[in-house]
Amino acid sequence: MENKEKARLTLESFCTDIELWFRGGEANREELSKRILSGFSADFEMVSGDGNRISLDSFITWLPTVYGIFPDRRVFLENIEIACSQDHALATYVEIQSTRNTTTRRRSSAVFLIKEEKALWFHLIEHWL
Repeated sequence: MENKEKARLTLESFCTDIELWFRGGEANREELSKRILSGFSADFEMVSGDGNRISLDSFITWLPTVYGIFPDRRVFLENIEIACSQDHALATYVEIQSTRNTTTRRRSSAVFLIKEEKALWFHLIEHWL
């Protein structure tokens, strides 16, 4: 699999899995949690749309607090563009989250580390639209 495909798979899989997490009701919550977290580098850091810096440890602490709290949430990606080097991928995209009558949009840039047959989230920057 080429690096661009690895990054796209990681990005799209996360989108699918985080929607399942937000919606709750998964038969195997622990397996879903492991699947979500397995896509991250230990050095992961993000800057949220509000400008907050979030480490992987903070993300791990936050994740259980949002399980099942948005049973109607949908998560979509648009305008995905990916550029790659031998060891990294840069993806830019728009993420849309919709819950009942509320829709949020953010423009994001993500750097992935390419490790063997997988792309790992390394850095994410989000901007509210």
